[in-house]
Amino acid sequence: MDPNWWWVLALLMILVGLAGTLLPALPGLPFIFGGLWLGAHIDQYAQVSGWVIVILGVMTAGAMSLDFMAGVLGAKRVGASKEALIGSALGAVAGLFFGLIGIFIGPFVGAFIGEYIARGKLGEAGKVGIGTWLGIVAGAVVKIATAVMMMVIFAFAYFVA
Repeated sequence: MDPNWWWVLALLMILVGLAGTLLPALPGLPFIFGGLWLGAHIDQYAQVSGWVIVILGVMTAGAMSLDFMAGVLGAKRVGASKEALIGSALGAVAGLFFGLIGIFIGPFVGAFIGEYIARGKLGEAGKVGIGTWLGIVAGAVVKIATAVMMMVIFAFAYFVA
């Protein structure tokens, strides 16, 4: 197959990955990593070494782990109950059906409702909802920053090093 088609596929994977850094339904960083790995493989790792790909893989795994834990850590930091954590997860899933706004508001609403059911205190529920939301936002920032760093490292290895 013509190498140009492989580059088109690699670029498409990266673009889908960039969308996935904002949309939780898509595994953004793994798509970006796959596109960059394919880009390195196209020329048999002549421009981008296997070590660079290993570093990008470690970055992907680390950022995915941090993103996964961010909402929970944000909630736990403000003393969330088990019900709030479950509510946050359910809110995140329900939010997918309401577009971008639902993705950002769903976990907050879910954590808020879960905490209110558990403790019956409006102020506590609001505090937990905000803590959960801040954790999720922090996770998104980590994913976006990691995506940019991965692409910069790849570009540097490909064009400069």
